[in-house]
Amino acid sequence: MLHLVHNRPSYNWPVKTAYPLKGAIFPFTRIVAYYGNLYSKGMGILGALSSEQVLKKLQEEVKNWQEADPETPVRPALHYIAVTAQRSPGTSQKYRLRMPFHQIDKILGMAKELDALVFLDIQPGHSTLQEEIPALEKYLLLPQVHLGIDPEYAMKNGEVPCTTIGTMDATDINYASDYLARLVKEHNLPPKILVVHRFTEAMVTNYRKIQTCPEVQIVLNMDGFGYPAKKIDTYDHWIAGQPVQFTGFKLFYKQDVLDKRWPIMMTPAAILKLYPQPVYIQYQ
Repeated sequence: MLHLVHNRPSYNWPVKTAYPLKGAIFPFTRIVAYYGNLYSKGMGILGALSSEQVLKKLQEEVKNWQEADPETPVRPALHYIAVTAQRSPGTSQKYRLRMPFHQIDKILGMAKELDALVFLDIQPGHSTLQEEIPALEKYLLLPQVHLGIDPEYAMKNGEVPCTTIGTMDATDINYASDYLARLVKEHNLPPKILVVHRFTEAMVTNYRKIQTCPEVQIVLNMDGFGYPAKKIDTYDHWIAGQPVQFTGFKLFYKQDVLDKRWPIMMTPAAILKLYPQPVYIQYQ
């Protein structure tokens, strides 16, 4: 934990929480994850390349991070959007689409080739975590499978996804954490990881009421794109500036290099200078 804060602990960091249970991944390991959906080339690298290309490129990124921080082992992961927000209500009238289990099984098969972790991500639309998380329980019972939730697509006021930015409250995040904690305790599983995406203040409300527990490790993931100064500012304000437990940082292969003033994606060395260092790195 001291390594993550450059041996300069402060009032906020490291966050004082319970000592990790046996089998916990953080802070002993950094995760480097590839994000997306197999049906969409535009939602992330998982759908943009073939399975073979994804795994090869992911291995290269893992190597880059290991070389940048030799003290911290790096574990690959596939972060799959298992519930995608939709612009139309669909048959469910919930503006979300659940991916078929055979696609999740394909992700599990890909991950097995690299001994990688798997994150199943939920974009609720007009649905709720109370409805969507139990539908994925058979996968969450697997020790290598973890959970991601995306407030951007939680349309609490009935808006259409992608027309405005959604929001989740601490009560939503606590529900997800409590659900995972129950699975860990009832089935003697290693601790689960819960990734919460964020790039604005309003995306996560009442962050001080988010509860941590030994069974679940919570990551607030900086999900904004753009040139480095913009991304760092978002990280400093809404991730590091509102501490919960651990931090993550997202990189976009396409959107991060669109600005001609700085058409270069941030390097591992640059990201490792952040305070605190992110333990979860995601590529879209």
